[in-house]
Amino acid sequence: MEDKRLEATARLLEVMNRLRRDCPWDREQTFDSLRSNTIEETFELADAISDHNMESIKEELGDLLLHVVFYSKLGEEQGAFDFGDVANALCDKLIYRHPHVYGEIHADTPDEVKANWEALKLRKKNRKSGTLGGVPRSLPAMVKAYRMGEKAAGAGFDWQKKEDVWDKVKEEIGEVEAEMKAGRKESLESEFGDLFFALVNASRLYGVDPEAALDRTNKKFIRRFNYMEQQAEASGHSLHELTLDRMEELWQEAKKSE
Repeated sequence: MEDKRLEATARLLEVMNRLRRDCPWDREQTFDSLRSNTIEETFELADAISDHNMESIKEELGDLLLHVVFYSKLGEEQGAFDFGDVANALCDKLIYRHPHVYGEIHADTPDEVKANWEALKLRKKNRKSGTLGGVPRSLPAMVKAYRMGEKAAGAGFDWQKKEDVWDKVKEEIGEVEAEMKAGRKESLESEFGDLFFALVNASRLYGVDPEAALDRTNKKFIRRFNYMEQQAEASGHSLHELTLDRMEELWQEAKKSE
């Protein structure tokens, strides 16, 4: 098994070398030109994981691995690092951040492991930007809000009781309503942002991934909306020809069928 993995890795690196040498498209790629493709491949992997499709997960992992190898090759060409440096740096990081496995630190629960991880991460990098400096700037806003909440909580800045977060949510709802009545659009956008941030923190405190929760709701909406369109078409109508009352009836039918 180990020999198979090593052979496959060596083969992949050799394929990358040849593509970089002989393919016109691969030759002209840079870190910047590949960036958006990398983000797209990450989301395609996320879709495959959501679908629990192992064949698709395997394929998408390969596509993402291609980008790791490609960036490593670019780094090698610039004399900065190669694939071996990337892999060894990762090994060193994992060993350093798992002192309960490789050292004398004790961590008996996932929460203790996570707390140690964050503390070691901050200490190792010694960020001038502080606790929140490790949150990537390019993260989607909801994921970024969740990670900032986690890191702030790790530093002790959090609600003492999770139930207290609802006072903050209600406060933000009140501020949204006030700006709606005042008609101040710019301020309304800011207050909606504050409300979303409070709700993301509420989901974090209750152990719910807000991105996964919203994605689940999106899929649920798509299923029900598609059902309405299909039923309208079966009756010889387009959806916009139906009354809102009839649409609501079809929506409830779709809901009951789930």
